[in-house]
Amino acid sequence: MDLYGIIGNPLTHSFSPKFFNEKFRVENIDAEYVKFEISDISLFPEIIKSHENLKGMNVTLPYKLQVMQYLDDFDPQAKDIGAINVIKIIRDGGNVKLKGYNSDIIGFQNSISPLINKEDHKKALILGTGGASKAVLKGLQNLGLEVTFVSRTSQPGMLTYAELDGNIMSEFKVIVNASPVGMYPKTEEAPDIPYELLSSKHLLYDLVYNPSETKFMRLGKENGAVVKNGEEMLVLQAVAAWKIWNR
Repeated sequence: MDLYGIIGNPLTHSFSPKFFNEKFRVENIDAEYVKFEISDISLFPEIIKSHENLKGMNVTLPYKLQVMQYLDDFDPQAKDIGAINVIKIIRDGGNVKLKGYNSDIIGFQNSISPLINKEDHKKALILGTGGASKAVLKGLQNLGLEVTFVSRTSQPGMLTYAELDGNIMSEFKVIVNASPVGMYPKTEEAPDIPYELLSSKHLLYDLVYNPSETKFMRLGKENGAVVKNGEEMLVLQAVAAWKIWNR
């Protein structure tokens, strides 16, 4: 039986085990997907060594950057953004080669692209500068958008929330929340943007999917914007991971 798994900490609410084990059951695939909740990334090599039937892994917080030191090769886009969420394990006799990929880019790009209107959507704001924002940046750039980050503190080349005035809001019509603001249980929180300056030409995409309609999305919708959450992105990045492991 082939084995697949995920490393991270904590893994209580991880989407991947349920998704893949259901896929294996429905499609009659002789495989199992397990959680490897580790307290430190130094424990990662032992997982690879002690599970010879392990073919592929997902990586989640806080190890998307830390795991890179243990990999032999990288997909160019993953190397470019410096974050890994998929590892392909290639075994050749006694040799083991680990190659890192980022399927978040694919998942996000494929999820938002049907909503991108080339006439209105030329520039995008990314709210938050954490790990997830790197995949969002690459996905938006792949779709031809000019991207600027919004941060709580003033940083070179970035905007602050206080600087989001009428001019900025009319210029940047795609806004992606790549921060955890608004995620369960803090569902009454929302990124501090001037929602009253939104229009029907704006697109608001929230990486948060619990709750399915965040306050960010609700306020966007009330002001005429098109809104979408990150649930489909999650499914599409998992589908992309499966293709990577099996090609």
